[in-house]
Amino acid sequence: MDFKKFLPWIIGIGAIIIIAMWYFGIQNTALGFNQATEKEWGNVNTAYQRRNDLIGNLVNTVKGAADFEKGTLTAVIEARAKATSMNIDPKNITPEQLAEYNKAQSGVSSALSRLLVTVEAYPTLKANENFLKLQDELASTENQILTARTRFNESVQEYNSYVLAMPRNMFLGKYKEKAYFKAVEGAEKPVEVKF
Repeated sequence: MDFKKFLPWIIGIGAIIIIAMWYFGIQNTALGFNQATEKEWGNVNTAYQRRNDLIGNLVNTVKGAADFEKGTLTAVIEARAKATSMNIDPKNITPEQLAEYNKAQSGVSSALSRLLVTVEAYPTLKANENFLKLQDELASTENQILTARTRFNESVQEYNSYVLAMPRNMFLGKYKEKAYFKAVEGAEKPVEVKF
């Protein structure tokens, strides 16, 4: 039997199989990076949700323990409501959506800072065990948020590096560049604390 006449067919089929495996490898790797960014986005939301849950407890503790300035509590409650009303699809995060989300979350941080500074005027509240525990948990949660956002940005960097690189980007048209978390405007300035 003469294998020479089948050799072009064997080479052609082998080349098609190699190209198909390479293509599917590119698609599967992009899918894995995309899933990683969605998982990290879920972790960001979980950390923010924990903070929002703690805020309710903190506000109730403060309300019950102090003859407190109503405006500060209202600002915290409104900032929390605005932040929890935002919903972003991790598959289609745009820089604009992320900036708006970040702005809402920084509003919560700002309102919380004002609340905690104002609390200094209430010695009985500062000694309240529940308040101190909540304050520690909020500080811990802020660290978790920072960590979750950092990991999200790292996963976005890996994803973007993969899907935007040549020649893979020619085969990954459905995978678009994802936005990073960025510091809110004015974040570089130190926070002014007045007692």
